[in-house]
Amino acid sequence: MVVKDPRLACIQALGRWENGKEFADDVLHDITTTKRIGPLDRALLTEMFYGVLRNRTRLDFIIGHLREGELDAPTRNLVRLGIYQILHMRVPNHASVNETVELAGRARGLVNALLRRCIREEEVIRTMLEKAPLFIRYSHPETLIKRWKDQYGEQAAAEVCQWNNQPAEVFVRANTLKVTVQELFSSWQKAEFSELHPLVLKVKQIPPSWIVGGLCYIQDPSTLMACELLDPQPGEKILDACAAPGGKTSYIAQLMDNTGQIVACDTSLKRLERLRENLQRLGVINTNVFQMDWLHQTTPFQEQSFDRILLDAPCSNTGVIRRRIDVRWRLAAEDFQRMPERQFTMIRKMVPLLRPGGVLVYSTCSIDAEENEKLVERVCAEIPELELVELRKKLPFRDQVDGAFAAKLRKV
Repeated sequence: MVVKDPRLACIQALGRWENGKEFADDVLHDITTTKRIGPLDRALLTEMFYGVLRNRTRLDFIIGHLREGELDAPTRNLVRLGIYQILHMRVPNHASVNETVELAGRARGLVNALLRRCIREEEVIRTMLEKAPLFIRYSHPETLIKRWKDQYGEQAAAEVCQWNNQPAEVFVRANTLKVTVQELFSSWQKAEFSELHPLVLKVKQIPPSWIVGGLCYIQDPSTLMACELLDPQPGEKILDACAAPGGKTSYIAQLMDNTGQIVACDTSLKRLERLRENLQRLGVINTNVFQMDWLHQTTPFQEQSFDRILLDAPCSNTGVIRRRIDVRWRLAAEDFQRMPERQFTMIRKMVPLLRPGGVLVYSTCSIDAEENEKLVERVCAEIPELELVELRKKLPFRDQVDGAFAAKLRKV
């Protein structure tokens, strides 16, 4: 099926996201592939879909100003889409209104009236937004903003929100199993060296040959921190406990010169397939892949069989909301109680697998203390076999990269 109108595809994607439990990335990927949307329309669809999701609270605040009373879900999404185009995109106002109204069916009159009023009152609306509370201005749940204010202060919380609402830059790690970073840089005149990491280039567009040939991996510099803290050595046996889709696994292999052995695990068969594809494309030959659910399965691995273990644990993802647009709307207050319990259970499962003197690196892409510093404090108090060696943390408002945390623990 071919969808010629990216706005129609956007409304379909928004409805599917709201009515299900799928992540936005998965919804968008499925719609752009199954409906065969062309490159230009795909770019427009992507901007509108992510833009509406990113600004939901802000857009609903504007709708509340334009109209009293409820709107049904499909009509509300149409009005959100129209307002987003008017206030946030370089689409001519007449096109924003006309193309959106065409999709409204029986609600055409209402949608048309609201969007035209938005155009007339644009300056008033922008002034209202400037004076609105932080959660409206930056379109984040109040509970998240309160958490960040308590941990980092009001200014830092505002900077986190600003960071999350910026389009994410594209970084690639040079895969030195196949190419040097200088060779990669020289092959594409639009690439830039990044001051954030010597192996990382910043690009706006990635040459297809880089991806197909496995010359690089798309990866924020913050994600390399945990692997470097792990410090895997050639010839060692390493466990990557939550490996898919393979960015950290392939970097570990790179640090080991493709020698030794990596055991890479994940729970999802679908994600494991992506892991295998990525490792093959990147030329990784020292890795065996296993399906493993650390919370519910008995470990199939022998005790004391690994020199080092990386546990990049499932977490709240609060450090990567810039890239995972809808995370802010999927999180609930109880997640910050539930997640640390699961993370602690997984750490406890790792300990018997580690050789005496071996290293366990626990990492997350969260900026919240319950999953990071507080959890490590609990580990050191309740698991005496582990001693803390080093902590590292990246914060968007301080380091200008995605949020990340890593703790290096040694088995006494």
